[in-house]
Amino acid sequence: QVQLVESGGGLVQAGGSLRLSCAASGRTISSYAMGWFRQAPGKEREFVAAISGSGSNRATEDSVKGRFTISRDNAKNTVYLQMNSLNPEDTAHYYCAAHQAWYTGYVSPHGSEYEYWGQGTQVTVSS
Repeated sequence: QVQLVESGGGLVQAGGSLRLSCAASGRTISSYAMGWFRQAPGKEREFVAAISGSGSNRATEDSVKGRFTISRDNAKNTVYLQMNSLNPEDTAHYYCAAHQAWYTGYVSPHGSEYEYWGQGTQVTVSS
């Protein structure tokens, strides 16, 4: 079992930045693909960014490309999401997820592939 705990959310003005963290416990996540997803009120959950177990491959949703960066520190069993140039459309509950991949270069934007999910952290961007 992998437990995931997100932190770093909060209220920020448009144009500001936040850095989300996802701390994993229970297992070493170096063989896990990790992803960030978000869900706004009244909307479906959507993919934000993902990173392979080795950190060599990444995938990013088009609307956040150039603004959001996913990274990981396997020594700390932690994944990060650096969010810059935030706008009100980024307001959502952000979730971290883990998928035990068959090779460390695997990355996936599909939430259905992820076995473990955190409780999420709220990000609110004011205009």
